[in-house]
Amino acid sequence: MSLALTELSLSHFRSHKAARLALDHRPVAIHGLNGAGKTNILEAVSLFSPGRGLRRAGAGEMARRPELLGWKVQGTVVGPAGSQHVETWSEAGAARQVRINDKAAPQIALGQIAPIIWLVPAMDRLWIEGADGRRRFLDRMTMSFIPDHAEAALTYEKAMRERNRLLKDQVSDPGWYGALEAQMAEAGQVLHSNRLATLAHLTMAQAQAETAFPVAELELVTGEGDWGEDLRRALAQGRSRDMVAGRTLVGPHRSDLSARYAAKGVAARDCSTGEQKALLVSLILANARALSGLIGVPPILLLDEVAAHLDTMRRAALYDEICALGVQAWMTGTERSVFADLGSRAQFVTVAEHEGASTVVQG
Repeated sequence: MSLALTELSLSHFRSHKAARLALDHRPVAIHGLNGAGKTNILEAVSLFSPGRGLRRAGAGEMARRPELLGWKVQGTVVGPAGSQHVETWSEAGAARQVRINDKAAPQIALGQIAPIIWLVPAMDRLWIEGADGRRRFLDRMTMSFIPDHAEAALTYEKAMRERNRLLKDQVSDPGWYGALEAQMAEAGQVLHSNRLATLAHLTMAQAQAETAFPVAELELVTGEGDWGEDLRRALAQGRSRDMVAGRTLVGPHRSDLSARYAAKGVAARDCSTGEQKALLVSLILANARALSGLIGVPPILLLDEVAAHLDTMRRAALYDEICALGVQAWMTGTERSVFADLGSRAQFVTVAEHEGASTVVQG
């Protein structure tokens, strides 16, 4: 059995005053003019996972304007464990809340419901911009394999914020640092191990696949001050330098994801725009294959304007691979014709703008 979002409703979310979709397990092809509200639907689906969604927006930014009354997204996720009803909302800019099967739940609990990963146009520059985006990309895939990765990340970041506060205040007493650095070391090693495990899963999935997309050779680079297996010692030794900088300079928050186009032996950052996009798609598909083999179901995929920078042959190949994997992929495009190769294998949604609000029509 595959994993799918079979019901979705939006209330005062972004450009959607009210919208409701009833779906099956097939891919979802969403088309409409630029600005109609297509990506807003994908963002709503991304909130069925922990975090701030595919735009990394604050809860207050998601409310429909000009009312700013708050917003609500709810839906039904169906998978091997049965049916789960999920609600998430924010009231007038307050922190977002989550309820699963009518019971209040922390955001982290969403990671146990449905692994969700995405590819958005902003990621087209992933290989040539800063390491932050690559870490987020890797961590999103890691959470699909290891939902507890999110909890380790929160623990690490909280301890690091406290340590950074001490550094900025020029606190030199080592007694203040010990407990925080112990927490960072424990959680940081978990983060590092989880990321390495994810790269191993992706590498194996790529090696075993027959695909039209290029294989990416992956490496996790630990960054400045290669801390290896002893992060606690590296943090203690780096206090003086960190105090000058006013922040922590070693640890998994400085790691980077390196990729090479295997067949050409070329670093991803030096590839053409089309090749860089193909490498990203390859990794998303590898993630889906690996999860399908590991836990029995692939993740839900959110692919915003996925056809951009893909030639006609690779676009058709992408659709074939998505359908072969049994993935519910939510895809957007400006024209229905972009999804012509899917035919009856997909369910279609038209999004338009009418009198300042988005309208949604299935079929």
